[in-house]
Amino acid sequence: MIVTSAVRHAAAGSAAMLLVLSAPVAGAATPPRAAMAAPAALPALGPGSPTEPTPPARRFMDRARLDRDGTQVRPLAGAPAVPTPSALSWVVADAGTGEVLAARAAHRKLPPASTLKTLFALTVLPHHEASARHTVADEELTGIGEGSSLVGVKEGYTYRVSDLWNGVFLSSGNDAVRVLAAMSGGWESTARQMQEKARSLGAMDTHVVSPDGYDAPGQVSSAYDLAVFGRAGVRDAAFTRYCSTAYADFPAGSWSYGIANTNRLVTGADGVGRYPGIIGVKNGYTSNAGNTLVAAARRGDRTLVVSVMNPQSGGGLAVYEEARDLLDWGFAAAGKVEPVGSLLPRKSQETAGSAASRRPAGEKRAEARGVSVRGGAGAPAAALGSSTGRAGTAAEESAGAGPSVALPLSLVGSACAAALALWAWRRRVPRT
Repeated sequence: MIVTSAVRHAAAGSAAMLLVLSAPVAGAATPPRAAMAAPAALPALGPGSPTEPTPPARRFMDRARLDRDGTQVRPLAGAPAVPTPSALSWVVADAGTGEVLAARAAHRKLPPASTLKTLFALTVLPHHEASARHTVADEELTGIGEGSSLVGVKEGYTYRVSDLWNGVFLSSGNDAVRVLAAMSGGWESTARQMQEKARSLGAMDTHVVSPDGYDAPGQVSSAYDLAVFGRAGVRDAAFTRYCSTAYADFPAGSWSYGIANTNRLVTGADGVGRYPGIIGVKNGYTSNAGNTLVAAARRGDRTLVVSVMNPQSGGGLAVYEEARDLLDWGFAAAGKVEPVGSLLPRKSQETAGSAASRRPAGEKRAEARGVSVRGGAGAPAAALGSSTGRAGTAAEESAGAGPSVALPLSLVGSACAAALALWAWRRRVPRT
């Protein structure tokens, strides 16, 4: 009887508490699910919003397209005709967005010659202060390939790191590369570091054997990878400063001599003509690779990067003229072509190309239930994107899941305890 009475009191107390908690406030209407998903007070954000801009429109790109033969381009109305370089492989890309505007045999693996020095610089530049000084040891100059281009580094002489980089970029000096590699862990270690750097940038066609780009069995790159290196380089201030330098003085003990950039688009030498807005980047030549070039130029707020590998006609200067034609086309084609690929690493491409891949799981569930979680100009409050953040999504999830269970259960426990205490007190108070 005592237990039964206690249970009756607990049940009565629980029921009373639940009735009070569940009763709506007078004059208040139960909000519909849509209103709970995103409060109407939050405005939709669109172009020009001071808080968050509308994300760019997603554009489909077939990644396999760059593996195909022939010229790859997706022209829109009014697009200029694409040049027809004689090079075995070439790429034109926007250095800002990484979008490939046009290409031919972009992933064809070919010897890169000294354009591989772009990857060498990306790998080694961050590890040495430009003002640091280094005295060259004799063993640091051993192993230089026969017929290599040299800037004139001498054993026993002391050079600033910036002098050595001028030797790399302007004179394509394999002797300067040897010294900088020795300062960075040695020849084989530097090759491994370069390989790792290439992979981190999404350059999967490159295999490094000789860090200076000298012909070596198995050493290859591609127009795609060289464009990746060029894009990464022009986004680095030190790299850009060196590759765009036309002339410099190189020390030779108590005196110095002048050196000139062998990239004719930078100097305008040999009748090539300096390209307007040229930044660099690096040229190369070996008997096996032929002429190769990575070039970048800026007009207004737009920067393009092109890579050209082994022109088949036109002589030794054809690589510059073909690069010039591709740069001219790229600037003229602004807004008139759709991209045929991207220089971004595959993971970055997938992240940029799929908003769903970067949204939290809750937002994906909300979208799966038919709730829009992206917004733009004129979007209703219930369709806000990241502007509502997790708050709007949480409200929607809560509405979809039904009433919360955890809070009423805790109140039921409290009601039961109160009812038991009331029952015990009434048992102890004498009846009158």
